[in-house]
Amino acid sequence: MKHGGKPMKMKVKFVDDEVVKPSDAMSLPLYITNAVFFTLFFSVVYFLLTSWREKIRTNTPLHMIDLSEIVAILALVASFIYLLGFFGFDFVQSLFLQPSNDIWVADDDEDEIMLKEDARKVPCGQALDCSIPKIAPIASPKAALKVFEEKAMIETPPPTEGDEEIIKAVVAGTIPSYSLETKLGDCKRAASIRREALQRVTGKSLEGLPLEGFDYESILGQCCEMPVGYITIPVGIAGPLMLNGREFSVPMATTEGCLVASTNRGCKAINLSGGASSVLLKDGMTRAPVVRFNSAKRAAELKFFMEDPENYETISMVFNKSSRFGRLQTVKCAVAGKNLYMRFTCSTGDAMGMNMVSKGVQNVLDFLQNDFPDMDVIGISGNYCSDKKPAAVNWIEGRGKSVVCEAVIKGDIVTKVLKTNVAALVELNMLKNLTGSAIAGALGGFNAHASNIVSAVYLATGQDPAQNIESSHCITMMEAINDGKDLHVSVTMPSIEVGTVGGGTQLASQSACLNLLGVKGANREAPGSNARQLASVVAGSVLAGELSLMSAIAAGQLVKSHMKYNRSNKDVTTVASA
Repeated sequence: MKHGGKPMKMKVKFVDDEVVKPSDAMSLPLYITNAVFFTLFFSVVYFLLTSWREKIRTNTPLHMIDLSEIVAILALVASFIYLLGFFGFDFVQSLFLQPSNDIWVADDDEDEIMLKEDARKVPCGQALDCSIPKIAPIASPKAALKVFEEKAMIETPPPTEGDEEIIKAVVAGTIPSYSLETKLGDCKRAASIRREALQRVTGKSLEGLPLEGFDYESILGQCCEMPVGYITIPVGIAGPLMLNGREFSVPMATTEGCLVASTNRGCKAINLSGGASSVLLKDGMTRAPVVRFNSAKRAAELKFFMEDPENYETISMVFNKSSRFGRLQTVKCAVAGKNLYMRFTCSTGDAMGMNMVSKGVQNVLDFLQNDFPDMDVIGISGNYCSDKKPAAVNWIEGRGKSVVCEAVIKGDIVTKVLKTNVAALVELNMLKNLTGSAIAGALGGFNAHASNIVSAVYLATGQDPAQNIESSHCITMMEAINDGKDLHVSVTMPSIEVGTVGGGTQLASQSACLNLLGVKGANREAPGSNARQLASVVAGSVLAGELSLMSAIAAGQLVKSHMKYNRSNKDVTTVASA
């Protein structure tokens, strides 16, 4: 049979869902044959030892043997060869030789540890060429539509005969879907087989979910398990954004019409007014384990120990030993009855840093067991961190990068570009972002739509989209200055959680967007500066988005603009059926 135009050999034959074994060719059942040779081996060994002991006792030369001894020696050699062939070779191979390339020889135990073994040795974005390509001629809309329609007509080729057998095995449950990458050694083929098996099991078509054109090797063991395709999200560019004297073209991945256009208008207003400036207030990722004692007194004793300045050097040495970049900054503790929550904060270089800080915390917990053997570690995360949840501790103390970004927008720019006036913006901000949010009981939500911009930039640059929750904590301030002629606008964001290495930042598309911003990968000269720069860009983009949306609301343009940019005039049913 063939796969991908090349002949493929199958080493296993399926017969009624059972694998044909070499032992099936023997006339006697395997267990009877083994018993016979075991008995023969030990019987002749006993006979020869007894015979040789008698010769030694009577001073008879050992090389003088009779017919019975010759037969016994031959039987010993034969039984030894049989036992060696049946058991010895398999034992030796399991110690010294590599596993078989046969995709079906893996045991169930290997399936259970498959996820731990799927580790890639080379970062998936390492070989990415991010040089600016030559710009191809732009095709006409009609030509582009024709190409799109031709691509839509392409049907997924039917599975090969070899893949068909595997698909049936996955559907039947004899092959776990999660083990396909390990068994096949081909991530693209595994995704295709899993996709077809899923469609047969559910009876639902996945047509429209792309499969081709993606490097499935790049996500193995780090980004996504059991893939069946990938989602396409348009990426738009807002800017240039003038921030701290530099221009940035901001990539935004979104499906919300008007979002990029609105942010782009805010960037224009900022640029025409001389640009924005940002300041990094804090930089530290947190992790807070929860431990329990038999009494509140013992929990308080550990709290005092952890917060004692004299113990800081020892604790930091233990914490820092697992990373070159993770450096302990502070430890703050909170007691709840017999339970103690310890909030560790540390620098993490250009990584977002959750894994880094978790390793350091584990080092400290192991160290504390020596002096506090009655300490029971309930969990390495006790939600006092607080990760992927709205929490006052992040709003007050900060988490990740704490950034404030500001700009002064000239009065004539407010009128000509933003189509409103300074007084209207200041009043709307006070009644909407401040008073309205307070009435709603907002936690970190004193803004118009910070999460819109944060989510779009996060998706484009490979950040953890779930951390949009705390990263979107933002308070937007607007004030009339220079006798009411100009507008001072600022956003304060205490917990922007970003990184330029690890996770989704290494995927080709996301890595290209980071390269566009000039913050791809780790900064070797100044570790951590790329991640800090990205956080500043996020804050600057939020500033532009806030400025534009608030102006649209003040001018009564919100509904009109969304009806223009967020509604399609095309008949999508005809496009889908093409």
